[in-house]
Amino acid sequence: MFILSIALVAALWELYKVIGPQDGGQLLGAKILPRANDRAMPHIWDMLSRYGRREVRGSDRKIWSVVLAGGWFSFRLVLAGFILGAAVGVGLAILMARFKIVERGLLPYLVVSQTVPLIALAPLVVSWGGKLQLAGFEWPRWLSVSILGAFLAFFPVSVGTLKGLTSAPAESIELMNSYASSWRQTLLKLRFPAAVPFMVPAFKLAASGAVIGVVVAEISTGLKGGIGRLVIEYAREATGDPAKVFTAVFGAAALGLAMAGIIALGDIYLMRNRPKETAT
Repeated sequence: MFILSIALVAALWELYKVIGPQDGGQLLGAKILPRANDRAMPHIWDMLSRYGRREVRGSDRKIWSVVLAGGWFSFRLVLAGFILGAAVGVGLAILMARFKIVERGLLPYLVVSQTVPLIALAPLVVSWGGKLQLAGFEWPRWLSVSILGAFLAFFPVSVGTLKGLTSAPAESIELMNSYASSWRQTLLKLRFPAAVPFMVPAFKLAASGAVIGVVVAEISTGLKGGIGRLVIEYAREATGDPAKVFTAVFGAAALGLAMAGIIALGDIYLMRNRPKETAT
């Protein structure tokens, strides 16, 4: 189905190039129809053919190798940001599940934190990190990018885990209390197993959020070597070669699919022999 959906998107893209207005158009009085010319919407085969070309004149590096290297660089930053964001999110969820006053006081601030523009936050994180000096530790620039990825990843994990930790049946909690179980024992043996169906979808959202955060942070901070930097560099050549920028865009999409695949493997392992969460 995934391959069929990709083929359908490609077919719709090419169909719009045939029937769409070359200079854009209006729909219901609003000018929202995109331009269908080759400069705005290159052919699919033109985009894919760019992978086999040299990145710049006089270089032996092909675009596919540059995009692959940039994707691998960004993937490591995304993975670090996802792990950090997931750890913070689970920790906050445990704290909010344990103390209701913390949930009432902290949860609104978690929601507000997601309204902060990442582009505006990126320079601040880089500046703060550059001023930290702990036992001779030098703050690497890539760590700022991973933290910005974690900034978008921790919220869905904290909310989803909190919902899962509080979803344990009341009678099961009463049974644990009748056994004189401590809160920690109840957390590990009852609440966390009950939270798994809620945590897996939250991790999926966190993985995509980490990818978005890292790519945007690479663009905002100017960090070289990643897929976000390639998007900016290739976008500068969009006037002369509009299809080239899509090679980096496809690389960013592949990065998101790789993270989704990792979470899917974890889903298969954690959700084996367990019923899936159903919508009510």
